[in-house]
Amino acid sequence: MGPLRLALAQIDTCVGDVTGNADRILDWSASAAAEGADLVVFPEMTITGYPIEDLALRDSFARAAERALHDVAAGLVERGLGDLVVVLGTLGRNADGRATNQAVVVHGGEVVARYDKHHLPNYGVFDEYRIFAPGESRCVIEVDGRRIGIVVCEDIWQDGGPLSAMDDLGIELLLVLNGSPYEEGKGHARAELAARRAREVGAPVAYVNMVGGQDDLVFDGGSFVVAADGTPLAGSPQFVEHLLMWDLPADGTPQPGLLAAPMDPDAEVYLAVVTGLRGYATKNGFGSVVLGLSGGIDSALVAAMAADAFGGANVVGVSMPSRHSSEHSRDDAADLAARIGADYRIQRIGPMVDSFEAELELPGIAGENLQARVRGVILMGISNVEGHLVLATGNKSELAVGYSTIYGDAVGGYAPLKDVDKSRVWALARWRNRTAIDAGELPPIPEASITKPPSAELRPGQVDTDSLPPYHLLDEVLDAYVEHAEGREELLARGFDPTVVDKVLSLVDRAEWKRRQYPPGPKVSALAFGRDRRLPVTSRWREPKGTSDE
Repeated sequence: MGPLRLALAQIDTCVGDVTGNADRILDWSASAAAEGADLVVFPEMTITGYPIEDLALRDSFARAAERALHDVAAGLVERGLGDLVVVLGTLGRNADGRATNQAVVVHGGEVVARYDKHHLPNYGVFDEYRIFAPGESRCVIEVDGRRIGIVVCEDIWQDGGPLSAMDDLGIELLLVLNGSPYEEGKGHARAELAARRAREVGAPVAYVNMVGGQDDLVFDGGSFVVAADGTPLAGSPQFVEHLLMWDLPADGTPQPGLLAAPMDPDAEVYLAVVTGLRGYATKNGFGSVVLGLSGGIDSALVAAMAADAFGGANVVGVSMPSRHSSEHSRDDAADLAARIGADYRIQRIGPMVDSFEAELELPGIAGENLQARVRGVILMGISNVEGHLVLATGNKSELAVGYSTIYGDAVGGYAPLKDVDKSRVWALARWRNRTAIDAGELPPIPEASITKPPSAELRPGQVDTDSLPPYHLLDEVLDAYVEHAEGREELLARGFDPTVVDKVLSLVDRAEWKRRQYPPGPKVSALAFGRDRRLPVTSRWREPKGTSDE
């Protein structure tokens, strides 16, 4: 018995594109076979894309996925790949007609085994493939005499369950099919868990994860193999499609392979946002974007990310100065556009604002909001005429406290910085510029955009700290209140000023209605607004005062 060559196909799929996804499976299987693979493994729900949400309830969609699966089986034979063993994920139906997250094994033009996550597997005997202990929540196949276990995603996060049912089967390799969304720091948790499970089952664990953007989720790939003692053996890079090859030796001796270097945390978050932006735009038919360029740090970072995602020529940056816009802001916007090679335009909003105010007087905040809303109308108009995706440039700190104008700077189809707080915005901008310098390139973001005080420039001399605490302090309070669900008493115990705490908590609690209407954006933290963290819009709850010494 010789070594078994395994290929982990870390690919980007699109929800609902069952035909296109099936074609990608065939193409990547051919590449794996060309590398000498005996067994190729794809992520969960590869046929359907992931997550499919309520599409799982449609029988028409389930039927299409099943047809695509059989097309893959037949297509492998047509391409001369009938001997290759292919393990992939798709939508299944159990005996009761309920949707299941299914792993299937394809060989010789047939679907030879199925495993329904959290449900009993279908089983049978097919040539050298056997499902052991039928009727139990486990799936173990035999490939060239090697016993290989198969589980899907959360199966390895549960103590007991399918893994405990494999303890007595003597498996030589455990395959884990995943569509695990990115969040900062999660890669370490995956690796540690897989290492623990490898020690429990006494066999190497091969963990394959999808890559790419899907709505507000980002899949970072990072597929890997760990030895039976938990030692890392091989690993794919993050945020790119990749075919990871690894040999399961005949004598059980750990066989090292390619092991990608870990990424810098800022690089990881930056590429996560770029991946999410690219995936959302391209999968929804957009090849270009449009955004307002104010000269400030948020729009500068979003523009740089968009240029990295689509190329600068496909970024339309619009400067929309008012009578309050400073000359340096206009200069910084033009400088940024030149650095990234964007299509730069200037559209003054003064005449439009004047015409509106001639018909309806809007003093104070209402007048400031009018300026932002005119800018929103301009961007949406350009999008309607030219077909670009409008990007909102607000960050998580602003979104948390409602520091945006609904139907103004909050307009758009996608918000790249929705889950990135202001302090991290500056850090990512500096990281991006450093990488450019290290590569001998012109930094994309003007230094002035990074160092000058943030301002919406909606009135003379305005700066953000007129309305908000300094961002470093604001982000500390938001991290405790939003990310860690600490209340007023806990925040005061940390030493935060009661005036700051009361202001921030009040702003956060009152801004939920705005957050509900904000465009989608990529999740990069453990708790993202809209997906993980929601407050009631209508609520009379306020954090109690007077519960701690002040």
